Amino acid sequence: MPKQQCSTIELPRGTLDLTYQTNLATDQNITTENYQLEDLLGFAQRINPKRAFLFVSKVLGRHIPVAPSTMRQAFTNLANLIPSNLSEPILVVGMAETAVGLSAGVHQALQTRYPNALLLNSTRHAQHSDDDSDMLLTTFSEDHSHASQHLIYQSADSKTQAQLLACKTLIMVDDEASTGNTCVNVVTALRHAGLTQLEQVHLTTLVDWSLGQNQEADDTIAQHLPNIDFYRHHLLSGTWQWTEAANPEPIIMPSVDTTEAGSQSLGDSGNWGRFPTLDSVDGFADHLARFQTAFSNFSELKGFDKAQLPQRILVLGSNEFVWLPFLLAEWLENNISSNDATHTVNFSALTRSPIALGGVVKTMLSFNDHYGLGMTNFVYNVEPNDWDLIVLCIETSPDSVDELWQDLDNVLVVSPKI
Repeated sequence: MPKQQCSTIELPRGTLDLTYQTNLATDQNITTENYQLEDLLGFAQRINPKRAFLFVSKVLGRHIPVAPSTMRQAFTNLANLIPSNLSEPILVVGMAETAVGLSAGVHQALQTRYPNALLLNSTRHAQHSDDDSDMLLTTFSEDHSHASQHLIYQSADSKTQAQLLACKTLIMVDDEASTGNTCVNVVTALRHAGLTQLEQVHLTTLVDWSLGQNQEADDTIAQHLPNIDFYRHHLLSGTWQWTEAANPEPIIMPSVDTTEAGSQSLGDSGNWGRFPTLDSVDGFADHLARFQTAFSNFSELKGFDKAQLPQRILVLGSNEFVWLPFLLAEWLENNISSNDATHTVNFSALTRSPIALGGVVKTMLSFNDHYGLGMTNFVYNVEPNDWDLIVLCIETSPDSVDELWQDLDNVLVVSPKI
């Protein structure tokens, strides 16, 4: 049995007491690294009255910039925890916005064993006009989130749609879980939407906070999901207890809970999971070419020359659009950093998630979103002057980004709408 450890985290609004243990793969043919708490998580304060603290992942590239190789290692290690005898067809579902890159990474790693596994991410960005609303498969709620409503779309391809509806195994990927309530909401919504053949659900997370209460929580899940076998897979498990400080200041959370499309239309960036797909790298070749062209123009070069790339590069995804930007960051790391130890490539992302300064959140930039939703977006732990080049990857037109980014002379915007 893994040894349990304890840790106490002091935050401005209270104290977080943790008990946790690492977890290893049970498949003898697959190895998974032994992650410690400090490898996976830091801690910060949420601007959210539902929960005053935040587990900040160190391997997701969402709130802390991280090397793509570190992210890829976590994706693969998490996928390695999933058994090799699953009933097919298989569906991998990722939770917007934090886990859409994680789900794509797990899906890609899983395809070495299950090449026909489908990927489908939830989204908070409506994709169609009212006339095309029949493309919406279902909706569900993530009750504890800063933005609780999620949309899930179906496929316009009849073969892919038939495979989706026939799925027997669901692998739900998220950064963390505890009660499993969100998983129940997702599975219930999918069953009502036509996935009536589901036999197994595998809740697959970096961290699971149900340690010591797994059976009670899973018994509750079984009551809500009859005739489905339920499993949990995670790199680290634990339990937490929050003690609120005396007389905490009231929290006013920004308005970010919307599933509107926004006034800015989305360009064609391929299908990386907003619709059911077998090929999560669809669109990357075009994305890479757009970056190379944009960098050549940015640097006033006649053609792309990777030897001209600067030493310190930060690639930023935007909101849910993170998978292709991650692949770009990985490409840069593999093609540049490996040849020169002085080069650094990190990945992070813009987000609608409001987090207070403190803990592992050292800096915050706030700006208008580029989707035309009229909401504030954020990027954390990014000091623009620390980077020679910031590659900002978006789905909308280049002029949709806030003046904060337009006014920085080291920011290169990569967009499918040029």
